[in-house]
Amino acid sequence: MTRAVCPGSYDPPTNGHLDVFERAASLFDEVVVVVAINKNKRGLFTVDERMGLLADITGHLDNVRVDSWHGLLVDYCATHDVQAIVKGVRVAGDFDYELQMAQMNKGLTGVETLFMPTSPVNSFLSSSLVKEVAAHGGDVSHLLPELVHKRLLRRLAENA
Repeated sequence: MTRAVCPGSYDPPTNGHLDVFERAASLFDEVVVVVAINKNKRGLFTVDERMGLLADITGHLDNVRVDSWHGLLVDYCATHDVQAIVKGVRVAGDFDYELQMAQMNKGLTGVETLFMPTSPVNSFLSSSLVKEVAAHGGDVSHLLPELVHKRLLRRLAENA
């Protein structure tokens, strides 16, 4: 069985993330969307909330599941028999950063990283940008799965 992980913070998950998950799901027997836990960052959504959102928006993909991990991603890969890391890249800056991590991960455990260029319609899209625009009243409904959009607006209203 070929297994890949798609790691990220996903705070919140966007249409760009979903596009990468769907494309990866067509290439691997199993794809695990891994929410990376960083105790030093406080997200808008908790890890459990992000995992729930991700499970909801990937529910139509039979070979995709959601998990979380605190620590080195290569340790997750070794523990769960994962052969590849799939990373979406939007711009050259993403690639420069991700290439260093891919080379380090390959050197540590031999796990391969595959770079998937984002679809052009999502090339500018980031969770932080979506949160910022939404917090200032901008319409981000076309950038997020409907369920995520509703939860984002509710959370922003709660925090206002």
